Amino acid sequence: MSSDSPITRELREPTDDPVVTTADRPSRGRSIAAVICLVLAGLLTTPAAVAYWGQRTLNDAERYVETVGPLIESPEVQDVIATRVTGAIQQQVDVEAILNTAFAGVIDDRPRLEQLVAPLAAAINGLVEREVRAFIASDEFADIWVLANTRAQQTLQRILNGDDSGAVSLQGEEVVLDVDEVIERVKERLVARGLTIVENVPIPETDRQIVLMEAPQLRQVRTIYAFSNPVAQWLLPVVGVLFLAALVLARRRPRMAVWIGAVVAANALLLAWVLSIGQQMFINALSGTDFGPASRVFFDTLLAYLERGQQVVLWLGLVIVLAGWFAGSNRYGTTARTTIGGGLESVGARLGDGPVGGAGRWVAANVTWLRVAVVALGGVVLLWGNNVTMDRLWWSLALVLGLLVVLQVLVGAGRPREPTASLGSSPAT
Repeated sequence: MSSDSPITRELREPTDDPVVTTADRPSRGRSIAAVICLVLAGLLTTPAAVAYWGQRTLNDAERYVETVGPLIESPEVQDVIATRVTGAIQQQVDVEAILNTAFAGVIDDRPRLEQLVAPLAAAINGLVEREVRAFIASDEFADIWVLANTRAQQTLQRILNGDDSGAVSLQGEEVVLDVDEVIERVKERLVARGLTIVENVPIPETDRQIVLMEAPQLRQVRTIYAFSNPVAQWLLPVVGVLFLAALVLARRRPRMAVWIGAVVAANALLLAWVLSIGQQMFINALSGTDFGPASRVFFDTLLAYLERGQQVVLWLGLVIVLAGWFAGSNRYGTTARTTIGGGLESVGARLGDGPVGGAGRWVAANVTWLRVAVVALGGVVLLWGNNVTMDRLWWSLALVLGLLVVLQVLVGAGRPREPTASLGSSPAT
């Protein structure tokens, strides 16, 4: 029976097809899993960044105070607090009425003295305002500001957890800041300057507070916070693991690296858009309140860490795209890689004698995992201390590139060199 008979072909088909199918299934399965990981990571990157910022900035008292501490140097914030405190004192101290009472008998004898009441009242009110602004610009108030914001951060946690007591509190649908301590300190300074009429003046409770914002949805925010806070600190690491899994599972890793970089950069642009929308919503929420004029600088300062992170993520995505292109099998990437790698190896070949050659042979045998270790080291440098900045990105990138150059030079030093023909020997025929 010939090998081409129908019976032979029928007997051969059941054994051939499963082999092909079994070989293809793991590859297709890995590709599908890699795509799923990439899609999930892309969808979660922006929410994870915002959640991580909130968890680190609002839940961490030290980071919160470090973030909002510079606010007191802002003229807009100083003006808001100075205006509120000055108004609270002047509203309860009618200087002109007090002067009229004090000069009552004298004015009857000398009516021209009545013309001095208004200028004197203006001078005293000016003194009050100058003392308020001088105090707010002083180091003493800076210390109070740090203390007040430490308490505010603690109170913010209480508000989100349902406790409405403290310097920052929820009253009805308004979030308010208590400036009672500032008023008392200013009154002490005025009394020390001889303006004793303000010493025992009572300041109503409503004048001791600054409305920060209307918050009709705060109760819903509390519910969201209760569910989201436990997972916020882990969401960003999960996103990182998903991106890494997509790269490891991909059959063409350089191409996957390009896709990962593109997704990361796209999320950075999305985050910039979200921040722009959030800033406008925040300004609108504070418009019409005492803190309205300082709303923009407050938002920019509070979210400075997230905005810096957005810039780093954008450039990191572009760097990953470039790295994937460089490592890929495309014509330009291959040419660049061959040219640069060959040049570095030729430099190393000149150093191949002696200890450098021995180290080079070991590096050449282990270069794959050494490159992975160098990239991982760059990631550690970038993320160390949770203080991601553009400077940190460029330093970590410079470190990675420098170490990769050293590795490639050592690879060239460890390559076996072709023996040189001895002088006078004839070529083989």
